[in-house]
Amino acid sequence: MANITAGMVKELRDKTGAGMMDCKAALNETGGDVEDAVDWLRKKGLAKAAKKAGRVAAEGLIGLALAPNHGVVVEVNSETDFVARNDLFQGLVKMIANVALDAGTDVNKILAAPIGDRTVADAINETIAKIGENMTLRRAAALSVGKGVVASYVHSSVTDGLGRIGVLVALESSGKTDELKAFGRLVAMHVAAANPQAIDPSRLDPAVIERERGVLAAKAEGKPAKVVEKIVESGLKTFYKEVCLLEQGYAIEEGKKTVAQAIKEAEGKVGGPIKVTGFVRFALGEGIDKAEGDFGGEVAALAGAH
Repeated sequence: MANITAGMVKELRDKTGAGMMDCKAALNETGGDVEDAVDWLRKKGLAKAAKKAGRVAAEGLIGLALAPNHGVVVEVNSETDFVARNDLFQGLVKMIANVALDAGTDVNKILAAPIGDRTVADAINETIAKIGENMTLRRAAALSVGKGVVASYVHSSVTDGLGRIGVLVALESSGKTDELKAFGRLVAMHVAAANPQAIDPSRLDPAVIERERGVLAAKAEGKPAKVVEKIVESGLKTFYKEVCLLEQGYAIEEGKKTVAQAIKEAEGKVGGPIKVTGFVRFALGEGIDKAEGDFGGEVAALAGAH
């Protein structure tokens, strides 16, 4: 039997919102596999879809940099949140984001990129020596459009372009740039709040869809095949509304319309069709294992904050 620790139970509870004893039972049933335990709880009707973001340990800053029709987002980690308020560290993250505009999103290429007579890696090492705390460039991503804008939003901002959550949204349109940029910022704010997994169902990872299909089918077990099929298809439609950007309720207007409907309405102001061609959302520390006993900050509730 797997050794189920209090930390594992807490992690599962954070992911699912299920009760402590239910989480422990799920972990026992699945040999301590947290992801399998999430599905076990959902099949029993004890949890909603797994949350993508939970509590995280990594500190530092997300940085954004924009150029015409192009934008980049980077994550630079530090050991403590105190460093994020340090001017030297903030300057370092801004510099790295600006370098990434030209160097691309490969971390090794960014680190090797020259800044005067030194490299980005040298600049990081110098900042480490001055501040006395380890820091690393963890990742970078970029978006571009041929005609249109790459809009951005930073949540929990400490200064312009730096914060704990950074979002880029690429909008393709021949309409008015200023109007498009203003609307794009609102869509980016929605992405920060709603954390979609894909633009629409056709771009979801097939493995994610199959996993959801399996959970829905298990919950309908014992019913006639045709009934199960209808339940699964209905459940998938609900799932798509939760995780696909265009089908989500538009957070800026408290879900009174979908994002697709909001885009359609915005086309009148912009003066032309609008197509979302991509989005990137970086939340500080997401996906980094949290040391047991470190209760770090949670990602803030974002809906409607603008």
